[in-house]
Formats: sequence, structure tokens, C-alpha cells
Amino acid sequence: MADRTGRVSVKRKEKKAEGKTNDEKDKEKAKCGKKQDRVVKKPETTPEPCAAAEDKKNGEAAGAAGVQVKKSDGNAEFEPIELPPFEIVTGTQMSPFYFKFQFRNVEYSSGRNKTLLCYRVDTPGGSTESLKGYLEDEHATAHAEEAFFQQVLPDSNPSQEYDVTWYVTSSPCVACTAKLANILRQRKKLRLCVFCSRLFECEEPELVEGLKALVSAGCKLRMMKPSDFQHVWETYVEKEDQSFTPWEDCQENYNYYVEKLADILK
Repeated sequence: MADRTGRVSVKRKEKKAEGKTNDEKDKEKAKCGKKQDRVVKKPETTPEPCAAAEDKKNGEAAGAAGVQVKKSDGNAEFEPIELPPFEIVTGTQMSPFYFKFQFRNVEYSSGRNKTLLCYRVDTPGGSTESLKGYLEDEHATAHAEEAFFQQVLPDSNPSQEYDVTWYVTSSPCVACTAKLANILRQRKKLRLCVFCSRLFECEEPELVEGLKALVSAGCKLRMMKPSDFQHVWETYVEKEDQSFTPWEDCQENYNYYVEKLADILK
């Protein structure tokens, strides 16, 4: 009985549908047509895959090229914005977290993608006080070593002596060693002493030659010992009432890097 009743119901529905007038069918067609129009008129804002890939390859993405997105009437407009020439942070004191993480003299510096450079500039016989501060970079544009001579000491007096002391998280890269050596050759009265927490890619032959050339140009290259970390903490860290305790392997890692540096410069 259930099957028969089901068949009768279907037949009644079919007959009812057949009994619709032509006007009702036309109205239904019109409604369907409107729904289809809505689907067709849906705007497509997704860029072509090839074009998007090409823009990314050429560095024309919004974040890479300094492009500001502005929405107007629902459409995205791209306007170029002027970016600073260098992504360099300057200051007089850094946070304790930055110091403890970035300056730690570990052998493998995983996650430490910044260079922090604490500097002191003295002018022997001059009337000015020592110039102190720090620079920070993210290896995105100019490195901190190069930025120092562009922002802190861009034009030195040829007749004035300068004693420059750096405390850096790692030794300079190949490009920076060449630039620093060139600066020291040009500025005969500028003396540079660099204390490094770690050695950067010290196994690379090009970097070994670069460090040798830098020392030959007059730079004093040293590794930071526990007392140097204490000095940086006292001078360049916004520590408030916190005290500094060297990490457990600080002395051991210092001994390791001292031997490494000696092998490089021998």
C-alpha cells in the first residue's frame, strides 16, 4: 500500500504541474533568468596566477615595494609610499630581553637575525663628551656596521682623532669587512676596536680573508668576555633594578671563540 500511495502522490504532483498556465511558466522562467544574471554579474577580482607570480618575483608585492592599498567604492587602488632608506633602529638603551637573547655567545645563533651594535666614540684632546648609543638592523637593507658611518659618524674631521669602540652581536659579514677596511684606510686618525659576541660564518674562506684584511687595515678585533657583557649591560641596557648574571656557558663559549679567532688571524 505504501508504494502505491507514493506513486499516486507523484502522479498528482505531475498533473498539478502540467496544469499550470503558460503565464505562470513564463514568470518562472523570468525568475530563473534573474538568478542567472546575478551569478554572471558577480565581479572577479582575483588576479591572474601568472601575473601574481611575476609581481612577487619582481618584488612588486605591496609589502616588498612599499605600496599602500587604498579602497575606494569597493575597488582596491595601489599607491606607492616612500620608505626610509635604511631599516635601522637607533637608541641609547635596549631592552633586557634583546640583550640576553641577541648577545648570547652561543655557537649556533638560530633565530638571531638581527645585528645589535653598541658604540662609544671618544675624541682624545677634544672638549666633547663620549658619544654612546646602539644600532639595530634586521639584515634587510644596510647593516649596522655600515649605518654607523652613515648616521653616527658620517663626516669626521680629518685633523681630529677618533677612538671608536663597538660591542656587536656577531662579527661583520664579507661586504662589511671590505667597507670597514676601506674606511680605516681613508681615515687615518680613526681607530676602531670591535668586540664580538659571536663569529659570523667563520668557516667560510671569503669571510676569513675579510677579517684578516680588516685587522691589517688597523682594526682591533676581540671576542667579548664575561666582563664585557657586564659592561654592555650596565651601559646600554634599560635594566632598571635588574642585575646581570652571565649565562652558564658564557666563559666556555668565550674560550671557544677566542681559539676560533686565533686560528683565523694566524
